[in-house]
Amino acid sequence: MKESTRSILKLHGWRIDRAFHNWLYFSRYDPYVKIFLKMGDLVIGALGNFRPTGRLFKMVYARYHAKVITPNEAAKIIKLDKDVNYGPAEQIIPFPYANKIIIEEPEWLAVMDCPCRLSRETHCEPVSTCLAVGKVFAQLWLEHGTRFHPRRISKEEALQIVKDRRADGCITTAWFKVATGGRTGVICNCCSCCCGGLQGMRVVKKIKGAEGITNVAPSGYKVDHDPNKCDTCGTCAQVCIFDAITSDEHGRPVYNEEACMGCGLCVEKCPSQARSYNAEFKDGVFPLDLDLAAEMKKEGRL
Repeated sequence: MKESTRSILKLHGWRIDRAFHNWLYFSRYDPYVKIFLKMGDLVIGALGNFRPTGRLFKMVYARYHAKVITPNEAAKIIKLDKDVNYGPAEQIIPFPYANKIIIEEPEWLAVMDCPCRLSRETHCEPVSTCLAVGKVFAQLWLEHGTRFHPRRISKEEALQIVKDRRADGCITTAWFKVATGGRTGVICNCCSCCCGGLQGMRVVKKIKGAEGITNVAPSGYKVDHDPNKCDTCGTCAQVCIFDAITSDEHGRPVYNEEACMGCGLCVEKCPSQARSYNAEFKDGVFPLDLDLAAEMKKEGRL
């Protein structure tokens, strides 16, 4: 038995079903994701007008979801030099089950092909964009996900992958799944066109009885706009994948705070530096910032 298999069995204890799901997800994830997306489309097409469908999606999304993170938060995770264990952390990851900030042996870093990109007939390049931080996931990828070209990488290479993908217009997300221990450790670089998770966030809005249900939590940051610096170039509206910024008849940006996920692309891409992060967190949802998590745990808030 491979070491990563023993680690997964230990992680899930008596829940052999979750251990198998964990192994299946990372060893056969290209058909897994494709089938999952097809099933979602079928359910929505056939049952989207029935309110129980909304409850079904709520159950699924409570167990498999993402947290938007900024490059600064991703860097703190990638640069970790010690184990962390904060959680459950619903204040940061506002879901009832998979919400633990746990990373062990963070010197283990790996990159692997993206299942969402591979599930599309035509997809964005490159496909090697998904990051594992910590031995639990990195070793599992390396030993059982060989079909998807996993390889160990340095901290510098991981940081460069995040930087390069954001230059392409991708957002950075941390993914959580009950069947993978409900813990931090998988960081994705998600494009709007290929990402199944972002597709799921959009389609659930079309379902009756699914009001307020989402599988993607905002980063927690609001974004400020300085009209004195703005040259109305429209870049912020062009790069926003959540349609949180539009332009009025004069070309001036119009900000929809409710739609904003705080990904930070508009802050990074603004050529006149007219956009910045607000110090006030959004609706009491805190960022997945390891320093903040440590402070909250010290104060007894986690």
